[in-house]
Amino acid sequence: MPRAAPDAAQAALTKELRKQAGQWLKAARESAGLTQAELAEQVGLRYYTFVSQVESGLGRVPIDLQAAWATALGEDRQTFAKHLLGYYEPELFRLLFGDTTAAASRRAGGAKA
Repeated sequence: MPRAAPDAAQAALTKELRKQAGQWLKAARESAGLTQAELAEQVGLRYYTFVSQVESGLGRVPIDLQAAWATALGEDRQTFAKHLLGYYEPELFRLLFGDTTAAASRRAGGAKA
């Protein structure tokens, strides 16, 4: 069965969750005492502007870089990935963990920030 096109409400929710994820990541970066450029360098990004885009909600941390971001930010890798999953894929998060919010991933995993 083909996947239905996202409706306006779903698109707005996705945008808001990305924005919240960006705010959480920015707080974690600042808590770690890193600039965007320093974080970019530590995770192997060529341009710090990618960090800026993620923090503003215009992008997401690629799955293959999540462990590096977690390490750079002083976060547990599994907790970090679970937390991002709550923001980036809330339906999958709900199916796996039984709750629909990224805040629930913080409660369950004890992520900082």
